[in-house]
Amino acid sequence: MNLAYRDVRHNLFRFVLTCLGLSLLMAVVLAMIGIYNGLVSDALNIVKAPQVDLWVVESGTQGPFAEASKLPGGTRDAVARLHGVVAAGSITYQTVEAPFRGDTLRLYLIGYEPGRPGGPDVVSQGRGIEQSHFEIVADVKSGLSIGDVIRLGRNPFTVVGLVEDTTNSGGDPAAFITLRDAQVLQTQLAPAAQRVQEARGAGLLESQDSVAAVIARLKPNADPQAVAQTVQQWKHLTALTQADQESILLLSVVDRAKRQIGLFLGILLTVSAVVIALIIYTMTMEKLKQIATLKLIGAPDRTIIGLIVQQSLALGAVGWSFGLILILLVKDYFPRRVVLEPINAAALAGIILVVCIAASGLGVRAALKVDPATAIGG
Repeated sequence: MNLAYRDVRHNLFRFVLTCLGLSLLMAVVLAMIGIYNGLVSDALNIVKAPQVDLWVVESGTQGPFAEASKLPGGTRDAVARLHGVVAAGSITYQTVEAPFRGDTLRLYLIGYEPGRPGGPDVVSQGRGIEQSHFEIVADVKSGLSIGDVIRLGRNPFTVVGLVEDTTNSGGDPAAFITLRDAQVLQTQLAPAAQRVQEARGAGLLESQDSVAAVIARLKPNADPQAVAQTVQQWKHLTALTQADQESILLLSVVDRAKRQIGLFLGILLTVSAVVIALIIYTMTMEKLKQIATLKLIGAPDRTIIGLIVQQSLALGAVGWSFGLILILLVKDYFPRRVVLEPINAAALAGIILVVCIAASGLGVRAALKVDPATAIGG
C-alpha cells in the first residue's frame, strides 16, 4: 500500500491547487531560461547573418555591436585587395522608429551593398532588393507584409521581401535596405535643422560616405588570424575574426542580461524550495496523529520518510510538468523570442529533484520526532 498515494487522493483538491501554484513558478523559471537563450540566439543571428570571416572596424573599437564604429567608405576597396579575401562589403547598423498604420514601428536597419556580403542570406517570402533605392526586406516579426509602404526619414520604402529570425539582442526586428539609402538616412537632417546648418555654412555635419564596418569572406584555405594581423598593421583599423565578434557579443553586449537573469533564476528557485518546504511541513504537521499511529503499530522510519519524500517529489514533478506545458503553449506570444532546449528542461528537472529532496527535510524531521503515544493520547 502506497501511503503517499492514498494521502494525495484524500486531499486531492489541495494537492492539485498546490501543484498549480508551483507550475506557475516553474513556468516563470523556464521563461527566464528561454528569454536568455533567445537573447543570445538573436545576438548571434545578427553577427552570423552576413556569413563572413572577417570584420574590419574603426581602430580601438570592438565592432558595430558593442560600440560605435565609423570608417571611410573607401576602406572596402582596400580590404578587397588583401590576399585571401574573396569578397568584401560595407555595412551599417542603426535603430529607427517609423510611423506605420497609426503606430510606431521600431526597426534595426542594416544597410548593405546588393551583390556583396551583408544582405539577407535567405528571403523566405518575396524577393531580395533589386532596385538601388527605396526597397526594404524586413523580418516577419516586424508585422510588415509584402507590398506595404513605410516611411523612413523623408522617403517611402516598399517591402519586397521577408526574412525570419533576424532580430538584434534588444529584440528589435531587423530590416535590410541599400547602403546608399542607409547612409542618407543616417546623415539626413530635418529641414529646419538643415537650414540652420546651411546658414552657418556647415552643410551636413558629416560625410555621407561612412560605414560601420567592412566585412569580408576569405578563401577556404586562408587563415583569418593572419589576414586580421595584416589589417592591424594599417594602425587606423581594427580587424576581428568571426569568432572574436561572437565572443564580444556574449561577453560584452549580453553579459549583464545574463547575470541579471541568472540572479532572478536563483531567487525563483529559492522561493520554490521554500514554498515546497512549507507545504510539505504543513502537510506533515496535519498528519502527526496518523504518523504516530503508524509508529505505534510498528511502521519503520523508512516508511514514514518515504511518505513525505514521495509527496515532495510528486509536487515537484507535477509542478515541473504543468509549468513546461504552460510555457510551451504561451511562449510564442512573448514580445521577446523564447528558445527552450531539451537540455534546459532536463537541467531544471534535476534541480527540482534536488530541491524537493532537500525541502522535505523539515517534514521528515518533524515526523521522526513524533511520540507514538500521541496516537492514544488524543
